[in-house]
Amino acid sequence: MYTKIGCSAIAGSLLFLSVLSCKQTPSTGNDPTNTSDSSVVQTRIPTVEWAKNATIYEVNTRQFSEEGTFKAVEQQLTRLKELGVDILWFMPIHPISKESQRTLPGNPYAVEDYKAVNPEFGTLADFKALVKQAHDLGMHVIIDWVPNHTGRAHTWVKQHPDWYTRINGKLSPPIDEQGKVTDRPDVVDLNYKNPQVRTAMIDAMQFWVRECDIDGYRCEVAGYVPDDFWRELRPKLDSIKTVFMLAEWEDKPEHFKECFNMNYGWSSYQLMKLIAKGKRPASAIDSLLSHNKQRFPRGYYQMHFTQNHDENAWVGTGTELFGNGVDAFTVLAFTFDGMPLVYNGMESNLSKRLKFYEKDPIYWGNYGKTDFYKTLLTLKHRNRALWNGPAGGALIKIPTEKDDKVYAFYRQQENDRVIVIVNLSPTPQTIRLNGDGFEGVYTEVFSRQPAELRSSLTFALKPWEYKVYTN
Repeated sequence: MYTKIGCSAIAGSLLFLSVLSCKQTPSTGNDPTNTSDSSVVQTRIPTVEWAKNATIYEVNTRQFSEEGTFKAVEQQLTRLKELGVDILWFMPIHPISKESQRTLPGNPYAVEDYKAVNPEFGTLADFKALVKQAHDLGMHVIIDWVPNHTGRAHTWVKQHPDWYTRINGKLSPPIDEQGKVTDRPDVVDLNYKNPQVRTAMIDAMQFWVRECDIDGYRCEVAGYVPDDFWRELRPKLDSIKTVFMLAEWEDKPEHFKECFNMNYGWSSYQLMKLIAKGKRPASAIDSLLSHNKQRFPRGYYQMHFTQNHDENAWVGTGTELFGNGVDAFTVLAFTFDGMPLVYNGMESNLSKRLKFYEKDPIYWGNYGKTDFYKTLLTLKHRNRALWNGPAGGALIKIPTEKDDKVYAFYRQQENDRVIVIVNLSPTPQTIRLNGDGFEGVYTEVFSRQPAELRSSLTFALKPWEYKVYTN
């Protein structure tokens, strides 16, 4: 949700990023800057086999088509499967509370009924059919969930007024993790000190797993909800089927042991934006990876992205944020140790900010970026070095003698290896590869040309040029 931007979780990430260039701890040679060794993975919450090399695609149902319906999305499932999509994440599918809305049709995160679908999208039967078709194609479905607050016209407001937080006798907007009231006139804060709230929320979340066979949730502002609720929720969902859980949060490493399989890579996203604008060197990535290794449990992984609904609507398009380097940073995000996100429309070179409250369909054009994304997602599936978490290979830095401008690394899992070299600057760079462990004969995935890579090899990169090699 857009209010996540500017909250203390993001502020904390930015504060950390502001000192990255002063605290460089680059690793070289065979020292991994990230840990994916399955032999040292700590015990955490259950996971699903199908997530180990999965990619995720965010569906903004309202904007996905002119119709803005589940059936319209269903018609595109085969295309998305061919693109390389494994997980479909649907933005909130529930009816929208219209009270105190700024603009109609309104904020999809102002939920009116947790056990119903937005009639603008179709019926519950339509959604069930969509989920079944996705499953038949080998894909999985998670839905956006807003557990911290509801719309002001939610059925609970009148039926259970004691389920909500009140300040001076009045319903309160959401309260952030620092105890401050946020500026959210269209939603009201749920009181998790009331055990009935927890029971009702768990029941509603079980409903969609049981009735529609969804495969998990992306949980809005997960850090606003008490940690012990997540510990209580997870086994209740897994009692129906083992689910996949994504936290829209980063600053609570304990989430990986309480409920969630993946969280947001907010810090890597913010750092990439700073590098794109020349405000941080490419070598700052080393410090971020080292920091993440220290703060997260071993075996963790994050969702990496250059666009999502919040950033696209409120901050900018890919080109606005990354300039001519948007593809270079996408390659970086999609080959890191985590799961890559495609926001709907990116495969058609999404070049506008989709409105958040109003109808504003994607212009699909000729799907001009399909080959680019298909190449990356196919490589993700086939090369085990790029698999997620402990299933993939550790990220090992390759020094280039131009590490402030160029980021190079390799990942290896058993006999599978990928080498990534990206010029993260608007100027040409001549580099020399150093270290060892990456030597061999490869194919560059975009040009499909063979190449032999070895230590001391020198070659030139154009501005924002990227090379991805697979064996």
